[in-house]
Amino acid sequence: MSAPLLALRGVRKVFGTRVLFEIDRLSVDEGGAYVLVGPNGSGKTSLMRILAGLDREAGGGMDFRGAPAAFTSYPERLRRSIVYVHQHPYLFHTSLRHNLEYGLRCRGVPAAERARRVDEAIAWAGLEPRRATPPAKLSGGEKQRAALARARALEPELLLLDEPTSNLDRDGRAQTLALLAQLRDERRTVIVACHDQEIIGLAGFTRLRLDDGRIALQSG
Repeated sequence: MSAPLLALRGVRKVFGTRVLFEIDRLSVDEGGAYVLVGPNGSGKTSLMRILAGLDREAGGGMDFRGAPAAFTSYPERLRRSIVYVHQHPYLFHTSLRHNLEYGLRCRGVPAAERARRVDEAIAWAGLEPRRATPPAKLSGGEKQRAALARARALEPELLLLDEPTSNLDRDGRAQTLALLAQLRDERRTVIVACHDQEIIGLAGFTRLRLDDGRIALQSG
């Protein structure tokens, strides 16, 4: 049996005197698709931010591909391996194509490889007609798909998505759901935090429930 991609160890988040959650152990398998559910205020977004290295005040740590890492000293190798997409993703005031190129440029990806990844991601998201369009002229659903395409172009080993269908109209939700199903089919490791019953009900997604400070696998 292969080792998990990620294994949490004693993860603890405290706000003042309140313990938001304490997670003794949780394993995420490579190529697995997970949906993280729980009541409002249970800590879903906090956990996602901790995993992405955006909150260094959490206790505990994790093993990533068998190598230990503490959240207080989040290593650069994890920043390149784990990508977080915010519930309200920010897009730069430039073209869609330049938005997707930005992270690749920062990582020093050669021009030919950048072009290949960007073209592939734009096609994957169904945004070819919008590649030269600035964010202000994109619909809410198009912005969400652009954010997913930008994250996918980075080719992360773990993709974290926070409420990707919130505030989208019917068509935008349907298109985003289709992309989530594709990520699952591509065997990309993904964790989706949400309340959306359609995401929760997607076939092939393992449900994780965070409630009352604990996390556990939950059958459908």
